[in-house]
Amino acid sequence: MSDRTGIFAGEDPFVIVKDWMAEAEASEPNDPNAIALSTVDDDGMPNARMVLLKGIEEDGFVFYTNYGSVKSRECGTAGKAAFVIHWKSLRRQVRVRGHVTKEDGPKADEYYASRSLKSRLGAWASEQSKPMASRASLMAKVAKVTAEHGTNPARPPFWGGFKITPVEIEFWADGAFRLHDRFRWTRPSKDEKWAVSRLNP
Repeated sequence: MSDRTGIFAGEDPFVIVKDWMAEAEASEPNDPNAIALSTVDDDGMPNARMVLLKGIEEDGFVFYTNYGSVKSRECGTAGKAAFVIHWKSLRRQVRVRGHVTKEDGPKADEYYASRSLKSRLGAWASEQSKPMASRASLMAKVAKVTAEHGTNPARPPFWGGFKITPVEIEFWADGAFRLHDRFRWTRPSKDEKWAVSRLNP
């Protein structure tokens, strides 16, 4: 099963996402790795926000954040999340649903160390999602943590990653007259094989 988008039913869907991402990096003007992440609160009320996808691994997708943020609390409580990534220049998108686990070890340390110094200090200073008195108070906090942690701050214990291990990945490519190409990979768990189906547009 294949079509003009180059999708093959027997192919690893993570490889397809990586290939599409590589194409997007050459054509999207800003943040080709931006995803709309969706979570739900304790009452089932949904939330959505843009975050940056920082890793496409063999079995999951990784992003990083403050563990005190709303998205972190909801990921931890529900243990599930979804996201969509849309590349306007390519007229393509990928939808993912799956289970969420913390990425809180060496990989998180490595990614944190790769960020700019100001971003690392900003992670220490920001109490993400909590009310803030003013921007001046935030900048004062940045100055304080800069004095405390210097030019090589360690990763904050309240900051790290989450991995979404998908049970469903759907690829969408724009088609003439809204006759789009859609392929969906599904599996009950990461230890089982993918089933692939082509969907009506």
